[in-house]
Amino acid sequence: MKASAVSALVAGSTGQEQALYILLAATGMRISEALALETRHFVNEGRTIRVEQQVKKDSPKIVSYLKTNASKREIDLPTDVAAFFQRFADKKSGLLFSTGKNTPHLYGSLEDRWLTPKLKQLGLDEKGMGFHAFKRFRKTWLRGQRCLEDLNNFWMAHKPKTMSELYSHLHEELQVRLDQAERVGHGFNLIVALNAPEISEQAVNQIAAQTEEK
Repeated sequence: MKASAVSALVAGSTGQEQALYILLAATGMRISEALALETRHFVNEGRTIRVEQQVKKDSPKIVSYLKTNASKREIDLPTDVAAFFQRFADKKSGLLFSTGKNTPHLYGSLEDRWLTPKLKQLGLDEKGMGFHAFKRFRKTWLRGQRCLEDLNNFWMAHKPKTMSELYSHLHEELQVRLDQAERVGHGFNLIVALNAPEISEQAVNQIAAQTEEK
């Protein structure tokens, strides 16, 4: 997925759908991790996300285990993305993304109901353009911006590959992480989302109802 495709998806969506695309593209989180995110996981004045749980693949249940040991991590956000989610999460508690019954979304359902139709509508649908494409976009962007490899691996939940990376504890230096997150940015157009009018509670409920699992 290219930056133009991410920007088009963000500009062409609203509410939970838009916020999900922004989150995936700006963090590289797995979709199972993103859908289990709660407001309590935003720390450091919204600049950092703690990843510590995920949604099961075929069941609207949250579990505390993750795909790998490296998956339990913190991901730092540039200030504009953090500002977006502070506004999006305002007055929310619990899950950031939820159905009308306040249960987690099933990501297979959201891909069928949100992502694939939107990609087709925008003329962007092609093989391999599922939710994992956002993770590939983020990894490519970080490498292109010469992100410190230690932090690249940490944010993307990749195990260290060299002895230098293995011995490094750069991920423990919060200010270094925040500065690096601000420098590398996110690589897509967030202006539309930041300038969009506030989404009413009724509209949010309608979006949730449309994607509610059977």
